[in-house]
Amino acid sequence: MRYSQLLIPTLREDPAEAEVASQRLMMRAGMIRKLAAGIYSTLPLGQRVIQKTKQIVREEMNRAGGQEVFLPFVQPAELWVESGRWEVYGKEMLRLKDRNDRQFCLGPTHEEVITDLVRNTVNSYRQLPINLYQIHIKFRDEIRPRFGIMRAREFIMKDAYSFDIDEKGAEESYRKMYEAYSRIFERLGLKFRAVEADTGPIGGNFSHEFMVLADTGEDIIVTCTGCEYAANTEKAEIARPAAVAPEPAAFKEILRVETPNMRTIEEVAGFLKVEPKDLIKTLVFSSSDGPVVALVRGDHDINEVKLRNYLKCDTLELAEEDVIEKITSAPRGFAGPLGMKNVRMIADFGLQAGVNMVTGGNERDVHVINVNFERDFTVQEFADIRSAAAGDICPRCGSPLATTRGIEVGHIFKLGTKYSKAMNCCYLDQQGRSQPMIMGCYGIGVGRTVAAAIEQSHDDNGIIFPKPIAPFLVIVVPVNCKDTVQMDIALKLYNGLLERGIEVLLDDRDERPGIKFKDADLIGIPLRVTVGKNAVEKQQIDIKERKGGDAQQVAIDEAVAAIEGRLNQPGV
Repeated sequence: MRYSQLLIPTLREDPAEAEVASQRLMMRAGMIRKLAAGIYSTLPLGQRVIQKTKQIVREEMNRAGGQEVFLPFVQPAELWVESGRWEVYGKEMLRLKDRNDRQFCLGPTHEEVITDLVRNTVNSYRQLPINLYQIHIKFRDEIRPRFGIMRAREFIMKDAYSFDIDEKGAEESYRKMYEAYSRIFERLGLKFRAVEADTGPIGGNFSHEFMVLADTGEDIIVTCTGCEYAANTEKAEIARPAAVAPEPAAFKEILRVETPNMRTIEEVAGFLKVEPKDLIKTLVFSSSDGPVVALVRGDHDINEVKLRNYLKCDTLELAEEDVIEKITSAPRGFAGPLGMKNVRMIADFGLQAGVNMVTGGNERDVHVINVNFERDFTVQEFADIRSAAAGDICPRCGSPLATTRGIEVGHIFKLGTKYSKAMNCCYLDQQGRSQPMIMGCYGIGVGRTVAAAIEQSHDDNGIIFPKPIAPFLVIVVPVNCKDTVQMDIALKLYNGLLERGIEVLLDDRDERPGIKFKDADLIGIPLRVTVGKNAVEKQQIDIKERKGGDAQQVAIDEAVAAIEGRLNQPGV
């Protein structure tokens, strides 16, 4: 392809709206353009990268036994009502009505549609197992779309769904997808980690997220320093500490103290000259099962996902002021566990060894010091309800945990019978009895994966694409297109590379060399071949790697073979 014939509207300056490197560089490299909040057009260069990513995904899904389908984007409300998710899914679902006033939605996911398809086409155990997948558009009305195609409202996803006759078969389907995903991200040239994760609104009883490791990632990954345990912060468990009964002799006299306008942990700790770990953080939540109070140590963070899972409730959110005052008789910031009645209270394991703690006094501008469990108040339930942090103890082997950052690009779930029972997706077993199918679902954010690759690999000059998804493998840059000798050499190289099946871009623009070099670096092509004065005077061209910057001069007659050899080297 000739550069002059390709739509690559590069930008010299960073877009003001760009928040992260991938968004900034994809817009500058002319790969995407914003149409509306969280909705982007993909331009030819970006489309080449997307298509290459899709092809790798498709090949590995086919290799794992998946069968490709294409499901409707507009979905009838009846299916979502049947599964029980029409009201539960929330405002992220974009709902609409047709001319006959029938309700539909733009598909945020396709569990209902695929379950309906299978229940109407598969009825015997002989037809199972089956794994159906698609590469399709999804729409989720994010409250705050950001980071370009990293967190867009409209995006491309590969979603697959497996159907099995029993748990053993479902385990095998899950294993195949786990291995397929590992191969996909390896082939894409990404550094990644599979971690245990919460299932969220999709449902099911087990899942793994595939995280691309990147310092700019918005997700925190918890990993063990001694074993293979890894999980995201929503899921990461902490080993339960040994219960240590405090000595009553160490208990000090409980006192109420004035703490005017001191609401935060930091403010109270500084005012009372104690450490944040000496405070009890009292949080009031509203849940689908009623109000609940959670207690964590002052230097720890409540994990709402863990708490919700422990409570087994459908919804959970921090309570409004009126609920807090009704339960505690105090405004937000001054709640404490003393004297609370007729409300469920759960304390984190990290508080079990606490002695002479500080709590809110359930009165404006008042805290209580020297508070102790059992003597001053009783907690019936202790649980792991806080977020894991570096230095916590692994629940599997007892080694310290560490944290790193990552970007979620894939998620696989064991769904069980959540949808098959609700939607009567059944098969007839060998005895002719009707049984619900055991399901799994498996997603990859295609555009998100491309953005994550850029987040993982870029520099001040632009993108450094992994070779498998680079838009072109080689860019040939004649320094002076008006020099007929340079252009003849450049065309000879260009045609020679094409004959060998190598994707090559010829920068035939009448631009200054500096602009061409900057654009070549910006769009991230692995090898740059420069045809300049040396080509004319010494019959040599320059080959430079985008990733490491390694350069060499090669005789023109040997250039095509040399370029092919460099491309075959690992790490290019």
